[in-house]
Amino acid sequence: MKLGFVTAILPDLNLTEVLAFASETGYQCVEVMCWPVGKAERRYAGVTHIDVTDLTDSRASEIRAQVDESGIAISGLGYYPNPLTPDHDEAQTYIDHLLRLIEAAPKLGLDVVNTFIGRDPSKSIEGNWPRFLEVWKPLIKHAESHGVRIGIENCPMYFTDDEWPSGKNLAYAPAIWRRMFDAVPSDSFGLNFDPSHLIWMQMDYVKAIREFSGRFVHVHAKDARVDRDGLDDVGILGTPLQFHTPKLPGLGDVDWGKFFSVLSETSYRGPVCVEVEDRPYEQSLEGRKGSLAQSYRYLSQFTDAGLCH
Repeated sequence: MKLGFVTAILPDLNLTEVLAFASETGYQCVEVMCWPVGKAERRYAGVTHIDVTDLTDSRASEIRAQVDESGIAISGLGYYPNPLTPDHDEAQTYIDHLLRLIEAAPKLGLDVVNTFIGRDPSKSIEGNWPRFLEVWKPLIKHAESHGVRIGIENCPMYFTDDEWPSGKNLAYAPAIWRRMFDAVPSDSFGLNFDPSHLIWMQMDYVKAIREFSGRFVHVHAKDARVDRDGLDDVGILGTPLQFHTPKLPGLGDVDWGKFFSVLSETSYRGPVCVEVEDRPYEQSLEGRKGSLAQSYRYLSQFTDAGLCH
C-alpha cells in the first residue's frame, strides 16, 4: 500500500507544487484531479492538476519526468461527474471526458481512473438500470482496451437539495455493487472504496472490506462523525448533512486501527489516499495543507510498520 491524498483540496497549487508538498509531508502518492478546465459545478469539483483534454505524447512525457523526479507516484486520475444525468447532452460531455481520462492514463504510465457511476435522482435503482448498462458497458470495454481499471467511489452524492431524493451516484451499497459486477463482469471494473459513506448510512464498512477488497482498485481515507441527536431528530430520511459531518481521519467514527487491520489481511496492496472535506480546515491554503499534514501523522501510526512501504 501507499499513503497519499486527493489533490482536490489544493486547487491553489499547480502539479509541481502539489508533488513537492506531498514529498515534504511524507506522502508517497497523490490522486490527481483531471476535471475539464473551467468553472466548478460543486465543492471539490473543477480542480485540474493535469489537463487531459488534448494530452499529447510530448506533454505526457514531460509530466512523467516531473513525477519521477519528485519521487511521488500518481495513484490514479480522478474525475467525478454524473454520467447518468437525465440531460443526455450534459451526460455525453461527462462521458467524453471520461474517455479522454481512460486514454490519457496509459500515456502517463498509469492504469487507474476514479469516478462515479452517476444516477438520475428522480428514478429508482430499477429505473436507472437500463441507462447504467447503456453507458457503462462501452466505458468498461474502452477501459479494458487501454489496460485501465475504473474505480467507482461509493458516495451516494445525496447531500444537497438538487440531489434529492436518491442522490447522483448509483453505486453506494453492497447489494448494488454485486449487481453491477454481475452485469459487467470485468477486471477493469472496481471500487474506489471510502468507509466514511458507510458510516453515515449505518452500514458495516469492515464487512464490506472483507467481501469486496478484491474489487478495490483504490481507497479513500475520509472519516465521518454521526450526530446521534441530529439523527434522532430528523431520522434516516433527513438530508444526510443534518445528521453527519465529513471529518479528517481520526476525528470521526471510523475505527482506523480496525480498518487497516482488516484491509491488511486482504489482497489489497494499492493506494490509500486522504480525502479532505472537513470545513473547519478549509478557510485557507495553510489550513488545507495543515489538514493533510495532520492526517498523515495520524494515519502513519497504522502504516509506518511496513504496510505502506
